[in-house]
Amino acid sequence: MTISDNEFDWLIGLLTQAGSQEIMPHFRRLECGEITAKSNAADLVTIADVAAEKFITRELNARFPHAAIIGEEAVSEDANVLEKHDWEGLTFSVDPIDGTFNFASGAPIFGTMLAIVKDGETIGGIIHDPVMKDTIYARQGEGGFYKQADGKEVKLKVSEPVSFGQMTGSVSWTGFEERLQAKIVANQTRNLNFFGYRCAAHDYRILATGMAHYLLYSRMMPWDHLAGTLIHTEAGGYSARLDTSKYTPFTTDGGLLLTSNKDMWEEIRHELWKD
Repeated sequence: MTISDNEFDWLIGLLTQAGSQEIMPHFRRLECGEITAKSNAADLVTIADVAAEKFITRELNARFPHAAIIGEEAVSEDANVLEKHDWEGLTFSVDPIDGTFNFASGAPIFGTMLAIVKDGETIGGIIHDPVMKDTIYARQGEGGFYKQADGKEVKLKVSEPVSFGQMTGSVSWTGFEERLQAKIVANQTRNLNFFGYRCAAHDYRILATGMAHYLLYSRMMPWDHLAGTLIHTEAGGYSARLDTSKYTPFTTDGGLLLTSNKDMWEEIRHELWKD
C-alpha cells in the first residue's frame, strides 16, 4: 500500500486541525493538574499532548483501518506498543507535541510530527508548527518542501558545506555518558555558533531549510526522528548512526548525526570526539 496525493494532503490537514483544535486552545492556558512529569521533571506530558494524540489516532484509524499507530503517549502508557511492533505493513508514528517542556512553559517552540512507514521504511514525513501554522514535509524520492501558512510552497535544501569552525549545530548530549558529554560540549565551542531548542521538530526545520549544518542526537525514538530524517534526506542531506549504519525504525540507540553530506558527517564525527 502506498499513500496517494489526496491521502498525503489529508494527513497534512489532520496535523493542522489537531494543532488548531486540540493544542493551541491550551497554549499558555494550562491549569494546575494539566501538566504531569513522566520520567523526570523535564519530561512532561500535558492535557494537550494526550488530546492531540487521541484525536490524530482516532482519525487515522478511521481513514486507514488496517494501519498500526505508534504514538509517543500510547507508548509512555504501555511500552509493549513499541517493543512488540514489527513495522510490517503500514505504520504511522506520531508525536502530538514535540517540545512539550517548551509548550508547558509557554515558549512557542514546539511541533507535531508524523511519519509514514511501509514495511520498515519511512516513505513520508510531516512536521507541523501549530503556532505559525506552517509545515515541512517530504515523500520518499520527491524532495522536501516547506508549506507556508498562506499555502505557498518552497523546496527545501540543506546548507552548503563549510569548515567545522564555520558550522552552526545542535547537540542533544544528555544521553551520552558523562565523560563524553564534557568532550562533545567542549569541542562544540569551536563552532561558529550552536543552539538548543529542546525540540526536534524545530531542529529539523532549521536543518532542512539550510540554516544550520548539523544535528546530533543520543536517543532516537521513532516519533522524534523518522519524519525529520526523511525530510532532511529529501532536502539533500546525509545522516547515519554513529557507527555509520543507517538509521531505521528498528534502532532506538547508537546516536544519530545529520548534516549536509558524507564528508561533513565524517569531519563532525571526528571533531566532536577529538581529545
